[in-house]
Amino acid sequence: MKTPSSPHFTPVDLKPYFNARRRELDERFGKRAGDTGWIDSLRGPQTHRGIPFLFGDDAGLDVLALRTGEGPTEISLLPTLATYVLFVHVVTDHQPVRPEGFGEIGPAAHSADGNPLGNRVSTYALRYADDSAADVPVLRRFAIQQKHIVWSASAFGAVPLRGPIVHASTGENFALGRAARTSFINGEARTESGRMDREGENLWLYALPNPHPEKELVGLSLRPEREASLVYAVSTTQLSEHPLRLQGRRKLRMRLPPGVHLNKLGELDVDHRGEQIGMDLGSVISARAVLEYSRTDWLGDKPDVQPVRSNDQIIVEYSAHPDARLYLRSDDGRLHVQDLQSLDAVGNAAGTSLDAVPIEQATRPVKIRIVEKVSGVRVAARLHLHGAHGEYLPPKGHHRKVNTGRFENFAGELANGLNQYAYVDGSCDADLPIGPVYVEISRGFEVRPVRRIVEVTTDTESLTFELDRVLRWREQGWVSSDTHVHFLSPQTALLEGKAEGVNVVNLLAAQWGELFTNVADFDGRTTIGAKDFGGDGEFLVRVGTENRMQVLGHISLLGYEGEIINPLSCAGPNEAAIGDPLEAIMADWAERCRQQGGLVVMPHSPNPQAERAADIVLGLIDAMEMMSFNPLTAQISAFGLADWYRYLNIGYHLPLVAGSDKMDASALLGGSRTYAQLGARDFTYRNWMDAVRSGDTFITVGPLVDMTVEGRRPGSKIAIPPSGGTVSIDWRIESVSVRPTRVELIRNGTVVDEVRCGDLSCNGHLELGVTESCWVAIRVRGSVAGREADIAAHTSAVYVDVGDKPVFATADAVSVLAQIEGSIAYVDTIAPKTDEARHSRLRAVLELAHHRLHHRLHELGASHEHVPIHSVHVDREH
Repeated sequence: MKTPSSPHFTPVDLKPYFNARRRELDERFGKRAGDTGWIDSLRGPQTHRGIPFLFGDDAGLDVLALRTGEGPTEISLLPTLATYVLFVHVVTDHQPVRPEGFGEIGPAAHSADGNPLGNRVSTYALRYADDSAADVPVLRRFAIQQKHIVWSASAFGAVPLRGPIVHASTGENFALGRAARTSFINGEARTESGRMDREGENLWLYALPNPHPEKELVGLSLRPEREASLVYAVSTTQLSEHPLRLQGRRKLRMRLPPGVHLNKLGELDVDHRGEQIGMDLGSVISARAVLEYSRTDWLGDKPDVQPVRSNDQIIVEYSAHPDARLYLRSDDGRLHVQDLQSLDAVGNAAGTSLDAVPIEQATRPVKIRIVEKVSGVRVAARLHLHGAHGEYLPPKGHHRKVNTGRFENFAGELANGLNQYAYVDGSCDADLPIGPVYVEISRGFEVRPVRRIVEVTTDTESLTFELDRVLRWREQGWVSSDTHVHFLSPQTALLEGKAEGVNVVNLLAAQWGELFTNVADFDGRTTIGAKDFGGDGEFLVRVGTENRMQVLGHISLLGYEGEIINPLSCAGPNEAAIGDPLEAIMADWAERCRQQGGLVVMPHSPNPQAERAADIVLGLIDAMEMMSFNPLTAQISAFGLADWYRYLNIGYHLPLVAGSDKMDASALLGGSRTYAQLGARDFTYRNWMDAVRSGDTFITVGPLVDMTVEGRRPGSKIAIPPSGGTVSIDWRIESVSVRPTRVELIRNGTVVDEVRCGDLSCNGHLELGVTESCWVAIRVRGSVAGREADIAAHTSAVYVDVGDKPVFATADAVSVLAQIEGSIAYVDTIAPKTDEARHSRLRAVLELAHHRLHHRLHELGASHEHVPIHSVHVDREH
């Protein structure tokens, strides 16, 4: 926001003293490629960094040149008192001198433009009413610097005339319906200094301290010394504090005046293009809605405590001079002002137009340690801190606002609803305010989360928190996993896996049009965290691939060895690039993955509904994945489970797995996860894959569930006589935070019995009469967010064969058959071809799947009516 000028400055009119034209300056002040013409645009009254100046207009002489060999320029002032005199000036560009002893040299990544320092450019003399004077030397790169510099050559005692710039992130700009005005990295950094390097030109602002502020100042004498320089503008001030020295970050809480409204992000727009909020002598860093937390809920046992976002109060974070003014502009254009000097411990001074109070500064450095109870071993965890006003307090090295844009944040962070978290490896440093600090720490589904309020005092140097692992399912042979993670680096994935209690993280390389991610992390060999590769063997990360097509579908290839399975995507956008032909189908990728020792998973059921049907019929799929980005928003998909039930109902035995499909910081790694029973196996990545294949798994967003049928575990088959019988089902559930509300016994996709739960842990025994072949599983209701109908956990199935009659639901078989026909129709009609031979081979694979299932229908004498939407025997256009 462009604010009014600070009232603490008085510009000096240099028009009578200008002696040169900017456009006629010699090459030492000339333009370079990349210059924007910004300097030439500075005409007449201007405000920069909140300070008013008078620049020359374009009708005549417009700059004061101090040329070596010439006398001083005498500038008369109306008698005034001043603590500082501020100059906008620049010295001639120095071409870097070739280093001695190198002879001819080639291009350098970094030149030395602007690095020379210390040369006396000029002398600025202050003339007083008592005829005394004070001379101040102006030295190169101290009080003045040249126009063009390399990125590191800032002046030591002057600042760029351009003030710091605040940017919205790329994702925020998109959400607000406007284009980003800077590069991606600057948007994510959110700030720029105003200094132009590599490209663009600079002017420098120097605040000359008056050694005799008690004397009336009546003139300036500007004398060139060893180098030529230019003076563009001058202003004076009586501020006691250095006008260019800003305080560190501070915060205030403010009630919005009438006509000022939050945007769709729940903020005021602090982007430099915004017109809602600004500060004259400083920068508004953020202006976000106050988050109100319930103290009772915070200290209670809810699995997730979300604040209420205020509609009329904000927390403003800023860096400013003590005499700065904060401005808000209402919808009708009216300005509201807050003088920072008026803020005190009890609120506003009289006469200000804004209702604001300061917030305790977060300046107390505190070391935070997170350890395992009893052992005292430091452990990774997910950490949230906020102050008394709901303001997030990130550990050092983490964002103050977690960026939730896809492919925009890889810093080991989470934005869970309105709560922000940092992943830390058991130790971190944080600057905290004196007073109450709200702390939340979690470490997966077997560790009791910590949520408490601590009092930070001036003596607080460290805080240690103990985490109690109250569930011991790992010792019972269970290992947890996330089958679907993107974009993180392997080491960040390892940290997040440790902090979330996820033993196996599958990080998937992929193609997204012309973008390729994590491809360089794939080597077909290394399991990060394994003992063979220097880890402790308890938390593992393996890079696999998700190979994808827009129509036929996606497939996850985990843990395979050797060369990466290409193409990562094909058949055009969005997954592949425009013009990429159909080089392979998912069946090809699945077969190669198995040949290379990998695990084939059908991801994010139920979609895309195309070739997955054929691949399951062909027996190429090892497990089916249920996906949830974040259980706070949506838990285990009923649509996905219904799709899985459909395949079980026609005799295909597929274990359940779960993953987050994490692609941004709002997705929770392991929020939806798989537990697999190792049995007698040691824990290695390969043994984990074998455990998944065996089918003894369950998926969960919190409650841990175990089930046996006649003592047999999921993935097992039980044979009973053709006359049928009764099977005994035993189950138990344990949870540290997400309360199971209802346990449902599922037979062939239908609830046949249910039990209400009233505690975090429950167990039971059920008897089920069986007269025909079926599959049996346990489904658990419960919710992270308090939604009654949410599905919180689901076991894989135990298969019960009654005599020799298989499980086979004709209606489900016919729907799967139609799905295969749809895939064939796509291949025959609009799939982009490579060559006829390859195309025929790909089609033949799909036709084989269709033939097998159709033959199965007839083999079982299943009466069915279906009208093929596409002939599988004739290639034709639709």
